[in-house]
Amino acid sequence: MKTVKLQAATPYLAAFVIFYKDGKIACVLRENTGWNDGNYCLPSGKVEENESAMAAAIREAKEEAGIDLKSANLKPALVVHRNSPDSDWIDVLFEAVDWEGEPYNAEPHIHKELAWLDVHNLPENMVPAVRFYTEQFLAGNHYAELGWEE
Repeated sequence: MKTVKLQAATPYLAAFVIFYKDGKIACVLRENTGWNDGNYCLPSGKVEENESAMAAAIREAKEEAGIDLKSANLKPALVVHRNSPDSDWIDVLFEAVDWEGEPYNAEPHIHKELAWLDVHNLPENMVPAVRFYTEQFLAGNHYAELGWEE
């Protein structure tokens, strides 16, 4: 019997949290990060080794927005397979469905502010992928692809 060796993709994994209320989403204005500085982004980050996507979302919500969440507070919202020039990503977005307190800029050393942005009038300086994710979220989609040739 011949053994076939499969070449599996090895994308990076990132987790995002959508705090959504009254037609607005909470976004941080990136600064001093080296990636998309000057642009708004959802609270997010890379999933660390031996960490689930949901655990990463909970960690990022605390680190970036100062909000303590539990898995029961999060609902899977969108998965995006994104092809960027240097690597492939699987971005997992969770909607925070219940939380206590008001999200704030909990990392002022790497974010200029946390702002509630109108989802129907997003500023020009949005991380392009996050603009796409917001459109997909509002359309009720649960899976999307970005950056792949058709």
